[in-house]
Order: sequence, then structure tokens, then C-alpha cells
Amino acid sequence: MRLYMTAIKPTDSVTDGFLPAARALGCQVTILTDWPDRHPDAVACDVRDPRALIDVIAGLGRPDAIFTNSDHLQAETALAADYFGLPGKDWRACLAAKNKFLTRRRLAEAGVERVRSVRLAPGDPVPGGLPYPLVVKPREGVASEDVVLVESDLAAAVAEVRRRRPGEALVVEEYLEGPLRTLETLGDGAELRVLGGFATTLGPLPHFVEERLDWAPGGPHEHVLAALRALGVGFGACHTEYVVTPAGPRVVEVNYRAIGDHCDFLLADVLGVPLFEWILRVHLGEPVPAVPEISRYGSAVSLVADRSGTITSAPGAESVESGDVRLWHRPLRSVGDVVRRTHTNRDYLGVIRAVGPDRARVEAAVGAYRAARPWVVG
Repeated sequence: MRLYMTAIKPTDSVTDGFLPAARALGCQVTILTDWPDRHPDAVACDVRDPRALIDVIAGLGRPDAIFTNSDHLQAETALAADYFGLPGKDWRACLAAKNKFLTRRRLAEAGVERVRSVRLAPGDPVPGGLPYPLVVKPREGVASEDVVLVESDLAAAVAEVRRRRPGEALVVEEYLEGPLRTLETLGDGAELRVLGGFATTLGPLPHFVEERLDWAPGGPHEHVLAALRALGVGFGACHTEYVVTPAGPRVVEVNYRAIGDHCDFLLADVLGVPLFEWILRVHLGEPVPAVPEISRYGSAVSLVADRSGTITSAPGAESVESGDVRLWHRPLRSVGDVVRRTHTNRDYLGVIRAVGPDRARVEAAVGAYRAARPWVVG
């Protein structure tokens, strides 16, 4: 089977997740990317242009599947899969999910939920009269970059974001207050299965840095699933973030891909299934499997730099067992690296993920590991 995978920069999800899974399924894998020097044996391609993507694939050989886990390439990859008559996502759903203003408009038109939202194209005047608190964010942003809570002076906040992101459209919307949750789903176009979900702990406002995710499979799933149906999401992996507000659940954003920041590995660990293979199998035309009942608990803790400086000490990559808990540490930076704090997910130094029989034992293992092997930024 010939599998084409589109990518930009290499990520652990690709190198340690999807590539080994594809090979385990017997696929011949070709990575198409505009960063070919960063991927061994990759083929150069303007992956942001579906016409170029289709042309390159046609020249390389008939595909059995075309896949991406990139935030930025879902619509383009979906168009290429559709051109070759392969299973894939609806490009309209990919576009509506990626564009946060289109997400809001589609959900309102479908009667699922209404969240006050204003799109600001480059150069648009900042509207007055919007009730605070508000959130300013890039229309198609990722990793909490330039997402900020605004209590007053919206014009100043917009100007600051525009200074860092000239020429980009922004979204201003009402602040959704309440516990932040995720819903992880996998569909084959006919069946959409809930894999589970996490409770998200954020760092201090006004920024929205995700510091920790804890296994929390319950929740108001029907509302979120109705939102996904309204957007046309029903194929492949999807990671949806939502807030349980006093007025009910409200979607924050829909990421039409697998959850990232090593929580995809955590999800596989908690479920005890070959998650990356499951995701690729639906792109190869197979039905989504039934989700097993489980009794494990898992957490992913992001080790976040609390200051700018130089990393002087850090633990390496390792897997350890502490009683009934299995724990993995994955460094994202190295000793000697200079850290410039950004108040985004780019401030992560490393990630700890742990799986065990219950929360108490998982938390004890993570706490002991962090105390014994600290990251030091001087």
C-alpha cells in the first residue's frame, strides 16, 4: 500500500507515532513537505497548494491513502484525497474548523450555540461597545500564540497582536468562563466514535497556556457532537476544546486532527490501543474499531518555563516505573538552550505523561519525578 503523508516540520507525532504505525501496517510511506531537509527521504512539494500536491502525487504513483496530522494542511490534503477518489475529510469541514470565525458562524447558523464573535481583517477598525471581558486571537492560530484575555482597552490589545502578526485576520469574541475540557473522536465517515477526553489546566490569565491535561472521559458529549455534525466533521481524528459555562457547553475550537503535545501518546496509553494505526486504517478505508472499556487513569504535565534564561540543568528522555505507574519524560529543549518566554505553548521545556490505576498514584509519581529531576533555567 502506498501512503502519502503531508507535513511541514517534523513532530514526534509523525516520527514516533504515524510513521511507525504506517510501517506496521505494511505501507510504503512518502512524506511530502516544503521542508524536505528536515525529513529523511522526503519529497519536496508546495504542500500548501492542493494543485501542486496533486501534481506531485500523480507523478510519484497512484496512492492508497493521503494523510496529514498538520493543523495547516488539512483542507489541502482533503482536496488531494478527494481528487484521487480516496477516503478523506470534507475540505469544507477542514476549512470551517481551522477558521475560528467560520466555526462560530456555522455553529450559529445550525442553531447549536451562539458565541459573540467579530472578525477583524487587516486594517479593519476595532469595534467599540463590545462587552468585556473579551478574547483576542488569530483567526487561524495554533498553540495559544497571541491569544489574550482583554479586560479593558481592546484597541491596545488588538494593536499589540497586529504588531506581531501583520497582515493576519483576527477574531474578537466573548470570554467563555468555566472548566476547559477536550473531546477526542475518530470517525470513518459513517460512524463517529468518542475515544475519551481530558480536563485541561491553564496557566495564569491573561494568557492561555495549557499546563496539564487529566483523563476525564465523561462530559456533555452530545452538545459537542452536535457541533461536529454541524461543521461536517466525521472522518479521521478530531480534537475539540470546549468550556462548560454556566449557560452550558460552548466550543472553543475544533482541531481537525489528533490531539498534540504528546497527549496523543497518552490517549493511546490510557486506551491501550494502537491509536496511530487506528487513525491510518480509516484513511485506508477500514471501519473505526469499537473503543474498549478501560479502568486506567492518565495525565500529561507540560513543564513550562516561568522565566527567560539559559537552561542549565534538565533530565533526559526516559521511561520509568513507579509502583503501578508508568511514566515517560520527553524533553523538548536541551541544556544550553536560551529560553525566551512567550506565554504560549512554545514555552514548554518538556512533557511528562503518566498512566496508572488512579489519579492519586499518578499524581504522586509525577510529583516525585519532578522533585528528583527538575528543569533549571538560570
